[in-house]
Amino acid sequence: MRRPAVRHTRAAVSGAAVLGLALSATACGGNVSAGGKKQELNGQTVSVAGVWTGVEQQNFKKVLDAFSEKTGAKVTFSSTGDNVSTVIGSQVEGGNAPDVVMVPQVGVLQQFAKKGWLAPLSAEVGAEAGKNFAQVWKDYGTVDKTYYGLYFKASHKSTVWYSPEAFTQAGVTPAKTYQELLTSGRTLSDSGVPAFSVAGEAGWPLTDWFENIYLSQAGQEKYDKLAAHKIPWTDPSVVKALTALGKLLSDKNLVAGGGSGALRTDFPESVQQVFGPEPKAAMVYEGDFVSALVTDELHKEVGKDAKFFPFPAVDGGKAPVVSGGDAAVVLKAGKNKKAAMELVKYLATPEASGVWAKAGGYISPNKKVPADAYHDEVARKAAKSLTDAGNSVRFDMSDQAPAAFGGTQGAGEWKLLQDFLRDPSDPKGTADKLEAAAAKAFGK
Repeated sequence: MRRPAVRHTRAAVSGAAVLGLALSATACGGNVSAGGKKQELNGQTVSVAGVWTGVEQQNFKKVLDAFSEKTGAKVTFSSTGDNVSTVIGSQVEGGNAPDVVMVPQVGVLQQFAKKGWLAPLSAEVGAEAGKNFAQVWKDYGTVDKTYYGLYFKASHKSTVWYSPEAFTQAGVTPAKTYQELLTSGRTLSDSGVPAFSVAGEAGWPLTDWFENIYLSQAGQEKYDKLAAHKIPWTDPSVVKALTALGKLLSDKNLVAGGGSGALRTDFPESVQQVFGPEPKAAMVYEGDFVSALVTDELHKEVGKDAKFFPFPAVDGGKAPVVSGGDAAVVLKAGKNKKAAMELVKYLATPEASGVWAKAGGYISPNKKVPADAYHDEVARKAAKSLTDAGNSVRFDMSDQAPAAFGGTQGAGEWKLLQDFLRDPSDPKGTADKLEAAAAKAFGK
């Protein structure tokens, strides 16, 4: 969910969101906190809300169960669905706010902080995070110099997934540059299968395509400025990135079904078109969460039937590392801030991340999580790439924008990039429209 909107990593992997579904992690004894101190959490309840449903929710429950075992606290979880800000806003106003919210966008975290809803994280949480995370993750959880959000789950959104069988048949190897990607794609097409399945039915995968190209081409400083709308979308760097993206989108040999077919393809279908029983493409670009669909829905073996390579460098730039993530925040309106803060402190530890890492479908921005904690080699590779990037990681740009621009179906950046997919012939005209939408959403 980028601000209140369908969020790729959740809706696609977990299925339809179910509002108000509560799970309970019951106390299993013990009176020791995550930090090893004696605590009086027996009999106390911590309520947690987040977007997760299905398998993701079940795996997060295992983390909450582990916290219960350590502290004696009881933890309940309810799914907000994708409209986090709307649901939490109504709960705050109604006097039934949860203690902890797992917030999936920087923009929503900033919105909550500016409304005065968030309690600053404790010095103990800050110290634990300082030991275990690159500074960039604390920066994304900080608003006006106050630390509010502990990033617990990350997505690595610079991964290109491919069919090893298709690559072998065409005689191609993973690309190191964007130009090689286009060249290899045309070789794949000549061998009988289009290069890419593109999920254009929702706008968010297209924003991810743009962000990777832009970060590699324009660099980190420009990326940060565009994300904050400190430079306009009419900047030449934006037109250049759109032009590069248009080279791929305009080539019917590279995109399965062409632009019109891509606009009818949702994210799960884009993965199925590559790894399903009747392959229609050789590659699909998206985050590490593709692996959950490959395993859980298509019953293929990640690492054998499905592999990934890093999104390649564009025009001599550095290979990009774009990420998303979910941050734990404590609401002032919650009923148990002391136990809530203890839970967030626990989430900052390698131990907590290790619980979900073992279950699979997860990578952590916590650099202290040991490699052998992860479920499989592909997850280990993605996690290492993310943490090795250190402070050069950049958060999903559209997740940093106001919802009206970066996170609403049929509006703003999502719609304008869908229009560009339909007709990529005018990058400058698209940049003009993006700037008009961004200026309105950012209030400029």
